[in-house]
Amino acid sequence: MIVLGIILLIIGFVTGISILWTLGIILVIIGLILAVLGAAGREVGGRRHWY
Repeated sequence: MIVLGIILLIIGFVTGISILWTLGIILVIIGLILAVLGAAGREVGGRRHWY
């Protein structure tokens, strides 16, 4: 999710499309939150591990 967010940020910056920039920021933030929760040992979405 973080990688997809970064890709959208880059595409939005290069093309000047603000909605891609906004979606990229949102995806990066959500990805970071999920990564921190997973690293802290918390269950994310009812699962301990994502395969």
